[in-house]
Amino acid sequence: MHGDFDRCVRAVQSKDDRFDGWFFTAVLTTRIYCRPSCPVVPPKPENMTFYPSAAACQQAGFRACKRCRPDSSPGSPEWNQRADLVARAMRLIGDGVVDRDGVPGLAARLGYSTRQIERQLLAELGAGPLALARAQRAQTARLLIETTTLPMAQIAFAAGFASIRTFNDTVREVFALAPGELRTRAARRGRGPGGRAPAAHGTLSLRLPFRAPLNPDNLFGHLIATAVPGVEEWHQGAYRRTLRLPYGHGVVALTPHPDHIGCRLTLTDPRDLTLAISRCRRLLDLDADPVAVDGQLRADPLLAPLVDKAPGRRVPRTVDEAEFAVRAVLGQQVSTAAARTHAARLVTAHGEPVDDPEGGLTHLFPAPAALAALDPDSLALPRSRRATLMTLVRRLADGTLRLGVENDWERARAQLTALPGFGPWTTEVIAMRALGDPDAFLPSDLGVRRAAQGLGLPHTPAALTARAAAWRPWRAYAVQYLWATDDHAINHIPAHPAP
Repeated sequence: MHGDFDRCVRAVQSKDDRFDGWFFTAVLTTRIYCRPSCPVVPPKPENMTFYPSAAACQQAGFRACKRCRPDSSPGSPEWNQRADLVARAMRLIGDGVVDRDGVPGLAARLGYSTRQIERQLLAELGAGPLALARAQRAQTARLLIETTTLPMAQIAFAAGFASIRTFNDTVREVFALAPGELRTRAARRGRGPGGRAPAAHGTLSLRLPFRAPLNPDNLFGHLIATAVPGVEEWHQGAYRRTLRLPYGHGVVALTPHPDHIGCRLTLTDPRDLTLAISRCRRLLDLDADPVAVDGQLRADPLLAPLVDKAPGRRVPRTVDEAEFAVRAVLGQQVSTAAARTHAARLVTAHGEPVDDPEGGLTHLFPAPAALAALDPDSLALPRSRRATLMTLVRRLADGTLRLGVENDWERARAQLTALPGFGPWTTEVIAMRALGDPDAFLPSDLGVRRAAQGLGLPHTPAALTARAAAWRPWRAYAVQYLWATDDHAINHIPAHPAP
C-alpha cells in the first residue's frame, strides 16, 4: 500500500487507525516517522514519504515519533493472510529466529538461500532480515526499559543485542533518547504496570494493540470453554496459560479491554519476551484486518446480519502448533468436555510441572518427544485414535512433520492428510488454528452445517463449499460467524471468574 501516495496521504490526513501497521509516514523536514493515526497536525503532502516497515524508516535515517510510538503499531495483516516466502520469513523474524539463529538459521528454516531471502525482503519491505530484526530488538528493548527494573546490561542481551554499545547506539538512533532517559520519561508518564513503578521478578504488564473492531466473545469464549486444566484457566477476568519457550517457560494472563488487550507476562528468562508477545498476538489474531474481512463477508446477504450484529470476530489460534495438533486428535468425534478430559490426563501424567503463585496453573503441555516415548497401551483412547496420536507425535518429534509459522500451508495440509486417521475436519481445523490459514474451512463440521441450514445456506459439505467460494480468502472467519449462531459455551465469556 505504501506505493499509493494519494491513498496514504488521505489516511494520514484523516488519522485513520485502520492503516496502522500497513505503512509508515516519514516526514522529510523533521526526520521523524509516524503511524498513520499520529495525533499531531499532519505534515504537508510534499514533506511526506511512505515506507512499508519501521525497519525501512530506520534504515533511511528517520527516528520514531515520541507521540504515536509507531514501533508499537499492530503488525501488518499481510503476514497472516499469505503463505509465500516473505510472509513466512516475517513470521519467523517476529518469533525472534534471527536473534537466536542468525540469517543462516532463518534461511535453513525456510529452505531458501540467504541471498534469495534478503533480495525478496528488500524488494517488498525496503529492509533485509538483519534490519527487520534490529527494529524488533529496539521495540523489545523499549518494552523492557519501560516496564521492568532490570539493569540496562541485562536488557541489552535479553532484547537480542550482541553488545551493550550496540544496544545504546540503537536505542539512541531509533528513539532519540538514551536508555536511561526512556526509563525516566516512562516513569514520569506512569507507564509502569498499572501506572505504578515497573514490575520486577520477571513480570511485565503490556498493552497489546489491535485494529478495531474486535469482538472478544467467541475469541476468549472458545479459549475458556476448551481450556485444559493445569495448562489454561479463566481466573479473575483473565485467560491465563503456560508457555513453552526457547530459554525457559512463562505464564501469560490476557484480559480484553475496549481498546487493547491487557497482557501480564511472567517469564523465567527475559530473552523470551519477543517470542512470547508474538505468540500471544497470534493466539488472539490481533494483527487481522477486520474491516477487510467483514466487508467481504457482509457482501453475502445471508451472512450480513451476523456480521452487522457482532462485527470484528477473530479466529482463536494457538501458542503452540504441536500442542494444538495433539489436542485436535484428542477431540476427534467427542464432546468439548471429553476432549478436555483426555488432554488433562496427558498433562497430569506427562507434562512438566511449573509454579504459579498467582493462580492454578500447574504444567506445561507435554512436548512431542515426551509423548512419542509413551507406551500406546497406557492411553485411555480407542485403538484407532491411539494409532493416530502416536503417529502424529512421532512425526513431530523426529522433525519429519513441522507445523511452525514457517510452513507452506498447502504442503502442511498434504503431510497431515497422509497420516492415518486424519480426515478433512482434523486437517482443516489444524490449518485454521495452528497454521493460521485465514481461508481454512470446515464444511463437514456439525456446528457449521447446522448454522448454515438455519440461515438458509446450503448445508451439505459440497454445496456449502461451492457457496463459500465467494467468502475467500476469509472462510475461517465465516466459520466463526456461523459457529456464533449457536448458544454454545465457546461463544460466551463467563460472567464471573471461575473459582
